[in-house]
Amino acid sequence: MYAMTCIRPDIALAVGKLSRFTINSSELHWFAIQRVLKYLKKTINYGLCYSGFLSVLEGFSDASWIVKYQNHASTSGWIFTLAGGAISWASNKQTLMAGSTMESEFIALVSASKEAEWLRELLHEIPLWPKLVAPISIHCDSRTTMARAYSKCTTVNPDILD
Repeated sequence: MYAMTCIRPDIALAVGKLSRFTINSSELHWFAIQRVLKYLKKTINYGLCYSGFLSVLEGFSDASWIVKYQNHASTSGWIFTLAGGAISWASNKQTLMAGSTMESEFIALVSASKEAEWLRELLHEIPLWPKLVAPISIHCDSRTTMARAYSKCTTVNPDILD
């Protein structure tokens, strides 16, 4: 888990999925674990790289709407970059039942915006960091969600996003 969360975000999805089966694992799961370990062995020289200059904090958010019908849960994910490298990321099941892809994307954006605000406060705590943190852009790949977010007309109850 340390490798997944701290130094190798490229294995986050695989390790996250495999960790769900730690109590009741099968031979298939052991083969998947071996595959992850072989991947790590082949890519031992890969890692996160940060440039030396200060740059803008930028976020990317995405969601998948009920991919598997057995658990009926959408998945949210986001990543934030600074100075050319990832500094914060997450992928998890949504706790709310989304009625559409657009709602699922909004839930993911709310989660990402909470992390963005936390990161902004963290940057304010760093003594050598400039105190004026630029506005944080969070990118979303859903045109429908963005069109709805920028429209003047709203029919969504904002209480469901808390």
